[in-house]
Order: sequence, then structure tokens, then C-alpha cells
Amino acid sequence: MGTGKLIVVAIGGNSLIEDTKHVTVKSQYEAAQKTAANIARLVQSGHQVVIAHGNGPQVGFALLRSEIAQDSLFLEPLDTCVANTQGTIGYQLQMALHNELVLAKKETDVVTVVTQVEVSRTDPSFSHPTKPIGSFMSEEEALIQKQQKGWDIAEDANRGYRRVVPSPKPISIVELDTIRTLVNSGAIVIAAGGGGIPVEKNEHGELVGLEAVIDKDLAAALLAKELNADLFVISTAVDYVYLNYGKENQKQLSTVTTSELSTYIQEGHFAPGSMLPKIEAMLDFVHSSQAMGIITSPANIEEALVTGRGTTIVP
Repeated sequence: MGTGKLIVVAIGGNSLIEDTKHVTVKSQYEAAQKTAANIARLVQSGHQVVIAHGNGPQVGFALLRSEIAQDSLFLEPLDTCVANTQGTIGYQLQMALHNELVLAKKETDVVTVVTQVEVSRTDPSFSHPTKPIGSFMSEEEALIQKQQKGWDIAEDANRGYRRVVPSPKPISIVELDTIRTLVNSGAIVIAAGGGGIPVEKNEHGELVGLEAVIDKDLAAALLAKELNADLFVISTAVDYVYLNYGKENQKQLSTVTTSELSTYIQEGHFAPGSMLPKIEAMLDFVHSSQAMGIITSPANIEEALVTGRGTTIVP
């Protein structure tokens, strides 16, 4: 690719936690530094970057803190936890990117936008919540929480019980015009963190927060479409998308069309809780924009543009 492209990069919340045994603020910032170094190289190459990020582990920590402290304070609602993590992760990425660009003598404004994303209460996920959040519970504890707090509860992979919440599809990004203005000013923008804070409009046009989680990659794809991005990159744990992942006949995909990917989905190659949402988000962007997408690991983001390392999705 040539220089001067607008690139939306979606990074996972887990990529900001390298070791689940070391999850301090310092450890998370050190992970953010590594991610920032990869993204800063894109800026140094002349590209403009918008960053979306996950927040799964961080929201889990926020909920756990709230649950522990609820006898002394109050139970924090899920939409507020998402907002809190947008600010915290945004701050870490802002500082890390600023410091990387200072060292590279290419200082650029870095801005985090606390982002609300509109969803519909009629989305099927509100009738059948399936997104697990928070800590594991015994069956007895889960039943108590269901009775006392009205939580929906489900068993999670035979490891225990967890609260489940709706995961509705994103409809629109409330702060889109502000994000676009910041992008046009040349700033690096961090937005739609954790998929955005889920809100709905009431009959008066007012926004109301909802207890739900929006898929980070779907929200990032929507952001990329609305900004008319030249490229959408999803950063994940593997360098490539694979068929028959983890099996002896595993096959990496280098360049693949949207129609081929749709066939692979029908054949069941991608796990619902893992690669499938990323593939669906990428299909949505490439279909709609007729632009290109890349799925690769954080360390290969720049190399993917230069040498094609990673899976490139084309119309």
C-alpha cells in the first residue's frame, strides 16, 4: 500500500494483558507500550490511524471490584463499567503512543473519545442473552444472584456458571461526527472501546444506557465503514487465519475473497467465541466498502501492509 491511508485498527482487550498472573496497571501499560510501538510505525510511515480496542478482561475486573465493594458502596452497572474501561485503556494507549512518537520525533495529537453506540432493544440478543461476563460462580451462588439481582445465568464450558448479557449489533456511533472531525485534524483517535457503551434512544430522543456488551470487532467495522477507511485491520493472537485450526491438516490463508470466507463459515471452520466474530466483522466491512481488510497479530501489523504477512481479505 502507498502512504497516506486511513487505517482503522481493532486490538483485543486480551492483547493488553500478556500474562493472566500479572494484571496490575503497570503490567497492562507495558503491554500497551508494545501495541503502541506497532501502531506508531504505521504513523511514521505516513498513515493515519484510528484505534478501537477490546475490554473483556478489564470489564471483568471492574465488575469484580464492584461486587466485592457492594456492601460498602453500590453495584456498578455494566454500561458504566464499559465507560470506565474506555477511559482507562484509552489513557494507557494515549500515553504509550505519545511517548513512542516523541522518540520518533513525529509528535501527533492522540485523543480518546468516550464513545456511545446505539443498539436496538428489539435485537434478538435481549431475548436470549449469551455473552458471558464477570467471574465464575458455583451453581448455588449463581442461583442466588439470579434470584436477588435478576441476572441471566449460564454454564460456561463446564468451568462453572457466569452471568450472561445481551450482545446486540451496533446500529450507529453517537459521537461519529466528533471522531471524524478529530481524524480530519490529523489526530490519532481511540474510539468505540469495548464495542462502545450500549445505548438506546427513548421516545423523546434521549439516550439511555443498557446492560449489554457490543462485539468490539463489529463496532470497529462500523466505525471503519462510516469513516470510509482505506483499510480495516483486526489484531489478534495469530499471524494468519487458518482452516482446520490446531489440526494436522491446518492451512493458513494468505489472500482470500469474501465469497471464499463465506463458504468457510458455512463449513464451520471458525469458532463462534473466537475467530468467527472477527471474520463476520471483516466481511461486513469489505462487502460494504469494497476496500481491503487484514487479520494478523499485533507485531505484524506494519509488515502485513508491506510484505503481506497476515490474512488479507479482498472483495
